[in-house]
Amino acid sequence: MSLACSRSLFFMVFIAGALALGVSYHLEYVVGLKPCGLCLLQRVCLALLTGVCLAASVQGPGRFGCFLYWLLGLLCSLAGTITAWRQVVLQSDPVHQLSACSSDLADLFASTPWLCVVQRMFKGTADCAEISWTLFDLSIPEWSLLFFVAMMILGGHQLLRLVWIACQRPLSGESSHRVLAGD
Repeated sequence: MSLACSRSLFFMVFIAGALALGVSYHLEYVVGLKPCGLCLLQRVCLALLTGVCLAASVQGPGRFGCFLYWLLGLLCSLAGTITAWRQVVLQSDPVHQLSACSSDLADLFASTPWLCVVQRMFKGTADCAEISWTLFDLSIPEWSLLFFVAMMILGGHQLLRLVWIACQRPLSGESSHRVLAGD
């Protein structure tokens, strides 16, 4: 296994995540879109994924470290996928079934436990179901879902590749390369 290849792959995922975070901040502060609670949860998952990939690309870990970093990246991507999927489902539901008011998240976190806040965010509000911006007829949560699914596929592939390589190594101390008679 080429660790340089793995290190550059972590760096490319970091760049993709940083660009996606940049786009989300651009849409919020330049275009003026106000993110809902689920959008903020997706942003947190994206920031964690980006941070994990940055740490891995800077450190340049060995096989076990790569396995841990890809596992952490896969977990961040899974959390982001679930959050984005929930928002896509909320956007396809009729808006009248969702609660109309959403309190400020800072006040909500100050007054209730964080798990209750996350549960309330997943129930959804009218803000989460509103489609305020599209690109190629896909909303922001749909783009986010595509990104997180792609990162899950990449992370899962890399984890399976590392496991496959580990299984191919012989259990004894001998080399896994075949020795030719002419060597």
